[in-house]
Amino acid sequence: MVIAAIALSGCARKSRAALPAPVSVPAQTGATETGMASWYGEPYHGRRAASGEVYDMERFTAAHRTLPFNTWVEVTDLDNGKIVNVRITDRGPFVDGRIIDVSLAAARSLDMLGRGTARVRLKIIPAPARDYDPEPAAPATGPYAVQAGAFSDPHRAEAFAASLRDQYKDTAVIESTIRGSTVWRVLIARDLPLDAANRLATKVRNSSGQALVVPNP
Repeated sequence: MVIAAIALSGCARKSRAALPAPVSVPAQTGATETGMASWYGEPYHGRRAASGEVYDMERFTAAHRTLPFNTWVEVTDLDNGKIVNVRITDRGPFVDGRIIDVSLAAARSLDMLGRGTARVRLKIIPAPARDYDPEPAAPATGPYAVQAGAFSDPHRAEAFAASLRDQYKDTAVIESTIRGSTVWRVLIARDLPLDAANRLATKVRNSSGQALVVPNP
């Protein structure tokens, strides 16, 4: 199924009044669309997005005309093969000819900052699994790791890990069994003391939207 066509600008957005009001449609996992992507950062950083969230250009988010807020979309650059997962938090488009407007962080992961636009394929995916919680009373001696995501599909885990490696070189995918189910966890750094793990988790949370401090696997 194809995602309804949209058009988004990069940093030069037209007035919202130039377009009809967006209509939200159900997000169907696996739906795809191919077209042009652009990105936006300043001067929108720190402003309210259409969802009501404050737009942070260093988080992995995007604008889309029709998808419900909090829908997760896999964005694949068709020219360089890079992949990033983004969460829909904003509305568009404001310039014809584009299908998604990604954050600066997502654009950086796709290596499209200099180009401004890129040919991409969008695919609606399930929200990242969050079914692993560290013990709150874990000892302070460590060592610890920082978990950026957990997935039921190893290919999605590898793609997400690849999107993080430009910023976090020591990112790895670890297969684990949690509550009887196999999951693939994306870990950034291991063998950390608790204070270092907490600092790294805060940094990862600000850039990718989620991070947990977990016992070293």
